[in-house]
Amino acid sequence: MKEFSEKSVTCPHCGHMIRVSLDCSNGSQDFYDDCPACCHPIHFNMVVDELNDSIELSIDADDEQIF
Repeated sequence: MKEFSEKSVTCPHCGHMIRVSLDCSNGSQDFYDDCPACCHPIHFNMVVDELNDSIELSIDADDEQIF
């Protein structure tokens, strides 16, 4: 698996499309980054599946509640 990958995501706050560089060398990660357009924090959950050579990325506004 490549150590770095790039994905396009939509900010859950303002809808701005942003490109995110992902470092897969440390495996699955949970992290935050600010939207460059609206400056609100975005919660990223990256799951690295080395067996299937894939990356699953989910994002949310972190103020959303999942039931």
